[in-house]
This record gives sequence, structure tokens and C-alpha cells, in this order.
Amino acid sequence: MIHHDNKLTWLPTSVKEMNALGWDHVDIVLFTGDAYVDHPSFGAALIGRILQKHGYNVAIVPQPNWRDDLRDFKKFGQPRLYFAISAGAMDSMVNHYTANRRRRSDDAYTPDGRHGMRPDYPTIVYSQILRKLYPDTPIIAGGIEASMRRLSHYDYWSDSLKPSIIMDASVDMIVYGMGELPIVEITRRIADGESISSLTDIKQTIIKQSVQTTPQADDNNIILHSFEKCRGDKRCQAQNFKHIEQQSNRYNGATLWQQHGKSVVKVNPMNEPMTTEQIDASFDLPYTRLPHPRYRGKTIPAFEMIKFSVNMHRGCFGGCAFCTISAHQGKFIASRSKQSIINEVEQITRMPDFKGYLSDLGGPSANMYLMGGKDLSICRQCLRPSCLHPKPCRNLNSDHAPLLDIYHSVDALPGIKKSFIGSGVRYDLSMHITGDKCIDATNRQYNEELITSHVSGRLKVAPEHTSDHVLDIMRKPSFDLYYDFKRIFDRINKERSLKQQLIPYFISSHPGCREVDMAELAVETKSLNMHLEQVQDFTPTPMTLATEIYYTGIHPYTGERIFTATSADEKLAQRRYFFWYDRTYRQDIIKSLRRLNRPDLIRRLFPGKIVN
Repeated sequence: MIHHDNKLTWLPTSVKEMNALGWDHVDIVLFTGDAYVDHPSFGAALIGRILQKHGYNVAIVPQPNWRDDLRDFKKFGQPRLYFAISAGAMDSMVNHYTANRRRRSDDAYTPDGRHGMRPDYPTIVYSQILRKLYPDTPIIAGGIEASMRRLSHYDYWSDSLKPSIIMDASVDMIVYGMGELPIVEITRRIADGESISSLTDIKQTIIKQSVQTTPQADDNNIILHSFEKCRGDKRCQAQNFKHIEQQSNRYNGATLWQQHGKSVVKVNPMNEPMTTEQIDASFDLPYTRLPHPRYRGKTIPAFEMIKFSVNMHRGCFGGCAFCTISAHQGKFIASRSKQSIINEVEQITRMPDFKGYLSDLGGPSANMYLMGGKDLSICRQCLRPSCLHPKPCRNLNSDHAPLLDIYHSVDALPGIKKSFIGSGVRYDLSMHITGDKCIDATNRQYNEELITSHVSGRLKVAPEHTSDHVLDIMRKPSFDLYYDFKRIFDRINKERSLKQQLIPYFISSHPGCREVDMAELAVETKSLNMHLEQVQDFTPTPMTLATEIYYTGIHPYTGERIFTATSADEKLAQRRYFFWYDRTYRQDIIKSLRRLNRPDLIRRLFPGKIVN
């Protein structure tokens, strides 16, 4: 760790802290919608530390007050190189509003969970303030909000198609995806004297140019339908999405171009997956792993959740229709080295309030560590958004042996009593029969050890639905596989005299799901004696397949029209089937099932009730 006067040091959040570090200037001032937690799970800390490692002075302004005299935006003055902006670890509208568009009462990324500490769309609000105060200073945006809104996108909260966020935000450039590699290159080139306007070729960046710069379409350049055309024809928006998703998940993607009026938004391709050395370099930086001292006496809920957890890899090749992970991190897995992981666990064991229990050894999907294509030349040509759907790719190496090795090594460390797996486990991956006897035996062992040694009383899994046709749109496996996994779970619990629960996640109102599908889900889960807890109503978020279907009514890959519940009444009618056991909903459910002409489902949900 970095030390100053024998004390841990954070990146400065005030001029006083900057002076205490002996700095006479700041190169980059980074504004974030989150509280400043000096931990690799918090984007501002990661970007700040990586730039610090490369010799730059970085100051962080967490949750600046945008309502007062704007002193937070002025306190460091004009930086030597540029301003950086991130809305935070979540899209601000997901952070602020429920699926019913009701304002949330708390914010997990704010001290004591206080709400109201960031505006809606901070990327736009912060940048417009900075542009007025410092018209000549470059402004670069990054983070989930800017990343997922990089091209025309449906915004659920305004119920409208919005342009690329670079059209509304007063920024010179957006870094999308995981930003370490592009931000270092951008900073070096600006420091070397290049103007921000000349940086048109950096991977994982988005810029705005005059429409005359648009090239002819070829293998390296895809010309999307214009924003205006998409706004007038939803089919054009659906067609665009197919290109966007495919290029986000390619090893060497094409450049995307989308006209917005007299400008064109250029999205440069993603970098190739980070190497182990590159990702280790990000996680091995001298984080204090703690909230900044300015929050002393306060609790930051998001930090408490990950305080004693370790993220072992980035990326996810599941390609779920409702998820943004692959659009942001890519489908190719970038895994840390075993030593880097062990070093972080040892650091956690030295934390004064650590009691010996790791809350998670995981990743975006817990069990994809060190997995990927057996023949990378095949992966380099692949356009599939999922390596698991409609069935696992034959080229996929799904060997769980490296993951088991990590579990065993971590559990053997002094100070570790138990390590839990808190991230979502893809049981379709660990149960997949590869035909390789050694790998299949290892993967059976993985399920055995996961259930025996790494469950904190409740193992959360995500079948998401019971209907095959809904699951197909979700890009999830058949619910039959959940039954198979539950049999394994129950057998192991019985053999080991364990009293653990299997907690499934389900979604209502997902595109393709009708009311009768939810009624059948209720009957199916009742037969399993489930009183569902982990449920949610589908919330359209920018840049997912499910959101494009929700908005356009069209499947981008097939052109087929897909039913989606969009009205509040339709969504409520689906959601209440989760709670069939609650007498509050019983009469409404019976009435709905009569309307659907499904007396058989009434008898199965409510035996003894008069059907007609």
C-alpha cells in the first residue's frame, strides 16, 4: 500500500488533502456519482489508481453538489490534462427508480444509503456544468451509464428512444467497457501534446464527428441506421442492435457509425480481452480497500456487500437477454492469476473486522474462471452472443479444475474459516456433459464441493422462468435442468446432514412471457413447495436484447414479432402469480385464470376451490 506519514493514503478529495501529499498541481480531476471507496470494485478508484501508477496526479470529487454554487466543481480548478466523469457503478436511472418508475428511497453507493446525492443522468449534468465553467478543458466520460448509452437506445424512464449520450453530454469522448487500457493511452497522448480532437482511433472510445467523415461500409466499418430513421421505424432500431451486440462480443470487432442529424457517432472496436498480466495489474494496485475517511462513522451499503469478497475474473459468456455484462465487459473471460487472488485474500484477512468468512469468491458468473475457447482461432471468427445458448459451444473449455484449485488454496490460508460463493452460479455450465471423462468428473466434484463447503445456508441460482419458449428468448436453459440440479442439491444435503436452501430467481413480464406463462410458473413452483422470494419485474435497461424487444416488439435476430407486457396492468397481472399463496391476490388470480379459460390451473393452485 501507499503510505504517507505512516498512514494509509487515498487519492485526494480536497485541496487540503492534495497539499498534504505535496502536490503542486492535479493532472486529472475525476467526478463520480458514487461515494469514494478505494477498492477495485469501484470504478473511480480503479481508474484513479491506474493513472496514479502511470505517474499522473489524480483527484477524485465524489458525489459533487450540482444544486448549490458549484464549489465542488471549482475546488481543484482546471486540471493540467482533462476532467473525467462517471455516473457511478450503476446507470443512474436504474439506481433511482423501480420497475414501476417509482423513486427509490435509498442509494447503496451513498453514505448511510441516502438518496438524492446524485442527479438523474449525472453524465449529462456534470459535463454541462464543467463545460460552462471550463469551456476549453477536455472532458472524458466513462462508466456504465455512458457505456450502455453509447448509441441510440430506449430509455424506459422517459419511455422514448434517446440518441447516443454523447449528443446530450458536453463531453469530447466516451470510454466504454472496462476503461483501464484506453484511459492510459488517452492520457499519455494528451500529455504528449496531442489534442483531444485528434484522438479518433483509440479502441473502446466513442467520439462525435461531422457526418462527412463517415466511410463506405466494409468489413471494418458498419454503418448503422441513423438515429432519426430509428426513431421513425422501430424495425431499424432492432436491426441496429444485432450489429451492436455482435460487435461488442467479437475478438476483433468492426467500427460502428451512426448518424445523428449533421453529426456521426463513431464507436471504435473493443480491445481484445485483457491478459492475465493486464488484469492483475489493475487488481494489484495499492488500494486501501476502505471508504475514504471523510465518511467516518457512516456506512456505505454497497461497500458492506463486497467488503470481504474477491472478484476473480471479468466477462461472461452466458449472453442472457436481460443482462448488460457482455456489452460492457465482453463475453471473453479475463482471469486473474492465482497469486493475485491469494494476495487479495491475504490482504482481507488482515482487515481488523474480518472474522474469517469470505462472502464471495466469484465474478460476473461465479464459475467461469479461466474458461474460454479450446481453439482461439474459432473464437476469433465467432459472432455468437452466448457460448451456452441454445446449447454449450463444442469449442468451450468448461473445466472447473482451476476454480477448485483456487477454492482449496484459499481455504488453506491462515485466517480463513470458510469461503462462500455469493455470485450467481451457472449450473448449466457445471452440469454440462462434455464427453471428456476427466473434465466431467471434475465438474461433478465442483458441484459436490460447492454445495458441501461454499454455501452460507442458501444457494442462489437463476433459472429465471419455467416456460421453454420464454427461456429461449432469455437465452437460458430449460427448467428441466433446474430439477436436475435440485436433485443433486437435495441428495448432497441429505448425505451430509445439511439443512441448506436452494433459492431460485425468477423474472415476470420478460419479453415473450404472457400471463398464462406466469400462471404455469406459479403451478410449477408450487409443486416444488416454493414460496418465492427472489423475484423481480423485468426492467428495461439500455443495450440489452430484452430491452430492444420490449421497445420494438421485434426480435433483432429473427425479425419475428414478440409479445411483451408493457402496461402497468399487464405487468401487475403477471407479477402477482409469484405470490399465489398470499390471500390478497387469490381472487384476482382466480378471476384471471377464468378469463384465460384455465380452470385446470385454478384447481392445481387452489385445490377445493369452486372453478365455475
